[in-house]
Amino acid sequence: MIDIGFIGLGTMGRPMAVHLLNAGHKLFLHDVATIAPELVAAGGVVCKSAKQVAQEADAVIVMVPDTPHVEAVLFGKDGVAEGISKGKIVTDMSSISPLATKEFAKKIEALGADYLDAPVSGGEVGAKAASLTIMVGGPERAFATMKPIFDKMGKNITLVGGNGDGQTTKVANQIIVALTIEAVSEALLFASKAGANPTLVRQALMGGFASSRILEVHGERMLKRNFDPGFRIELHQKDLNLALEGARALGLSLPSTAIAQQLFSSCAAHGGRAWDHSAMVRALEMMADHEIGNA
Repeated sequence: MIDIGFIGLGTMGRPMAVHLLNAGHKLFLHDVATIAPELVAAGGVVCKSAKQVAQEADAVIVMVPDTPHVEAVLFGKDGVAEGISKGKIVTDMSSISPLATKEFAKKIEALGADYLDAPVSGGEVGAKAASLTIMVGGPERAFATMKPIFDKMGKNITLVGGNGDGQTTKVANQIIVALTIEAVSEALLFASKAGANPTLVRQALMGGFASSRILEVHGERMLKRNFDPGFRIELHQKDLNLALEGARALGLSLPSTAIAQQLFSSCAAHGGRAWDHSAMVRALEMMADHEIGNA
């Protein structure tokens, strides 16, 4: 059983690390914040730097918010690159730029280690339930080594291609999620404004072709006005920025993605950067001067 380094132990990383500890892996831990006592009590070894994590572990997992954070963890002072050695594996499970990922992979591979990009979908609920979808890019040999570890954290695990392809898949996922949140928001707002009971409308739609996980989970959030973050708007904005930046580089137009980003921006302008992304509905409600009620 290989020893694992885990860097980034926040909302997502902490429960993911717990699953690995429970499975019997020795974990070397590092974070900018204080390591949760539960991880130490379960046998996690606290390291003073990402460099130390890379020196001690056979495989290093990184789970931090954005591209600059990953770059700092990997290549900053006392970073992973200073401690990594030949034959080890670096796996970035953050959601970051596909283009930057390809460059990071080249630098790590030049040091003799393999690199995987393995972003996840499923949010905090999926992290706690070990039911994450994991989209992986990188060499097959490294994926084969890490697959049993991914199995401890997720259910739907796919090697989609080379380095960067995992991140590209995650961006595509976030486009679909954002646009589906928008569709559910518009549908329930329309029903409510027209005088129908939105709770019963959602119930009826759940049995038809319009049914979706977002209608089920986020539709309920909208009706119950529960916008405590499972996945914050500011993080979804970051992911849509990656989509729109990539589209510009590729010469593509993603008009609906741009609209979804503007709706998130409206929420952020009203103090909602930390709201759950299902709160996109509030931007539409403000324009309609009508709030969906749980009638």
